[in-house]
Amino acid sequence: MKTSLLKLLLMLTTLLHCISSSAALTVSPNRSQFFEGDSVSLSCEDEDSSAGWTLRRNTTTETRTPCDEWGEGSGSTCNMSHMVPQDSGVYWCESSQAAASQSINLTVPGGSVILQSPVLPVMEGDPLTLSCRSKHGSRLPAAFYKDGSLMGTEPGGHMTILHVSRSDEGLYRCNISSHGESPSSWISVTEPVASATRLPPPHLPLLLSAASIAGLVAVTILVLLVRRRLGGKTEGGASEDVTYSDVEMFHKQQLLRQHTEFPAKPQVVYSSVKTLSLQSNH
Repeated sequence: MKTSLLKLLLMLTTLLHCISSSAALTVSPNRSQFFEGDSVSLSCEDEDSSAGWTLRRNTTTETRTPCDEWGEGSGSTCNMSHMVPQDSGVYWCESSQAAASQSINLTVPGGSVILQSPVLPVMEGDPLTLSCRSKHGSRLPAAFYKDGSLMGTEPGGHMTILHVSRSDEGLYRCNISSHGESPSSWISVTEPVASATRLPPPHLPLLLSAASIAGLVAVTILVLLVRRRLGGKTEGGASEDVTYSDVEMFHKQQLLRQHTEFPAKPQVVYSSVKTLSLQSNH
């Protein structure tokens, strides 16, 4: 019972640490494809600045390289002022405790046509605008494709889906006649947040503080319960920290107490028998 309580305390502490160590990766501008020479800013947003978040990426030539090797970092923000095709890859936030955010894919094709589509998930019910851009001109007629099927051709190079649904999730690309075709990019759609849980930004710190206080109270109650179970008191009356060594010592004390309350029966030896025999003869 006592060991189970200690394990439960450890699990709860780990859970609270994981909750407080979550971060969101933001991208500005919010798109997945870039022309060579474009700039982009990536940031790790988290309420706990002590987690030590940093940007990392995987490319065809690099693995888990930090921001200072491919961009200009400032705190939890990383900027790339002149992107090149070698910057194409997977990007994410990682904390000093090895916790990670969601990952995104950025593409620098090096060609003359790109599809401007959001790299971050789109909430279900929100509008989605796709733009087909060429280095050689703007607002050119463009054909848009989803999962390989033609969606339609727009004379201004823009297509808007007014209310996104989960069925709109997929791979998108575009084509401008005589200019070229863009790479494909995946667009994710997430479920809407319930209206009852949508709080104004000023209330968010209060909500997080309440959750933190509740977690600390739960941990405190568990610690007090374990101390009471194990009798964790020093001779002076001060409480001790409960560890697994305390559990082992408690077990040894129980065994010693049992041995004292139920002592083993004395063994009968030859000298005792001889003494008894002489007393009988007298």
